[in-house]
Amino acid sequence: MKYILKLFVFYIILVVEAGSAQDKSLQMPLSFIAQNLEFKGVAVQDDLYTIWGCAPIQDEDGRTHLFVARWPEKNVDPAWRKSSEIAHYVSDSPEGPFAFSDVAIKGTGRDTWDKYAPHNPEIKKVGNYFVLLYIANTNYLQPPHPSNQRIGMAIAKSPSGPWKKVGKDGMILDADNPLKWNYKSSMGVANPALLEVNGKYYLYFKTKTTDGILKYGLAIANKLKGPYTIKDKPVTSNKGALEDGTVFAYQDHIFLLTTDNHGQNTGIVGGGTLWKSKDGLTFNLEDATIGYDLLPSYYKEFDIKKVVRIYGPDPKIERPKILMINKKPAYLYGPAGWNIFGGDRTVGHVFKINLNE
Repeated sequence: MKYILKLFVFYIILVVEAGSAQDKSLQMPLSFIAQNLEFKGVAVQDDLYTIWGCAPIQDEDGRTHLFVARWPEKNVDPAWRKSSEIAHYVSDSPEGPFAFSDVAIKGTGRDTWDKYAPHNPEIKKVGNYFVLLYIANTNYLQPPHPSNQRIGMAIAKSPSGPWKKVGKDGMILDADNPLKWNYKSSMGVANPALLEVNGKYYLYFKTKTTDGILKYGLAIANKLKGPYTIKDKPVTSNKGALEDGTVFAYQDHIFLLTTDNHGQNTGIVGGGTLWKSKDGLTFNLEDATIGYDLLPSYYKEFDIKKVVRIYGPDPKIERPKILMINKKPAYLYGPAGWNIFGGDRTVGHVFKINLNE
């Protein structure tokens, strides 16, 4: 047993060292985010909850709000698809510390599309309203999950709510159109990312093609509340699986930041891919750059002997979300499946993007 444990630790050390060194041989260049990312510490930590997904926004008073997926169990899977709720945390500074405020969205527990586990929070300000997007499911058992994942939307005048679900029940997107390329996707639709483009609303989402390949799709609406129509083909030309998208407009381009779980796009297993597009309708791999490296590249005190591996094979940044300040990407937030400080819960991290402009 001791021999097996030693082999496992040795393997983890090799993974970490290989991951942090991969930049030297990559053909894909580092993005302006990856080049200027500074680890600032913990944004959200709670001894009673596992933290996952931290979507940021600022109010008119300059306070920063995080909408965080969390659950009481210490495990990540299956707890995220069974017990997740979206909680609201607030800080006077983008770097925290963030204090719990309230629970924004919970599963209904009834026979609805969002019976279980509101997750993948996305927060945007549109006009005078705060817009919260999320996924949920009808049954967390596998199967039918994840094919029963859907995207919902709720709106409030304040980040503290009260939140009102749009339409009849809040659902704005599914994979149930037989004319679309992701019809009856085994992934459903997930990882929503919203952007207003020329008076229209672009809703990016993770799904699977009918051939079973994970891609990012786009649904467009003329009105915020929909209806949203899925475009006829995926928007990303990725190799292998990608997920965790967040979208922002900067310097006359639209950027989509996703994780590269198997390193088939960037060369970094668990790194980030920053996709660049002029119109937001097509993101080509030849225009992409490395969005970010693994967590040890930024946390210089990383010590494999202290780390607690809670979820996932790599010390990677999960569910990245960007905080825009003065129309510039200023901070990146994301949890990790590995607790780099030795705790038995995941935490949400904050990174500053030091752009020299």
